[in-house]
Amino acid sequence: MNDGSFLLLGGTNNQYLRDCMKVLAFEDTYDIAVILESQGIDMGKIDFQQKWNSQSAVETIASFEPDVLLLDHFMPPYTGLEVLRELNFGIQSDDIARPGLIVAMSSDEGKNELMLKEGADVGTSKFEVPYLSVFRDYSS
Repeated sequence: MNDGSFLLLGGTNNQYLRDCMKVLAFEDTYDIAVILESQGIDMGKIDFQQKWNSQSAVETIASFEPDVLLLDHFMPPYTGLEVLRELNFGIQSDDIARPGLIVAMSSDEGKNELMLKEGADVGTSKFEVPYLSVFRDYSS
């Protein structure tokens, strides 16, 4: 949790749930908002941004302050693993707040495993992201 006021993994009785969850996705091929909407996620209650490349990724994370960070691995110019390593460095030096939930969402399971070892909380396919418990309270 970023500040203790938002429980990301709670169920439908989530007393900490606020009106708008901030989600930042780094994915260069698929429109993650479309994937979420196609599975009934109400995007009207999600402050969503997608970046189609990893240029200035950590700066974008720092300024947007997402509750949920979705990281693809194969995403030029830097891989999701490289972004995660740089993010971790910023977190350790207190230059940036850690997102409440970091999701590795590569289509390559091995790359997700590498990001999990580097500190991602969840590793899954981008097509399985809508089924994460964090989105449960946002389904229509």
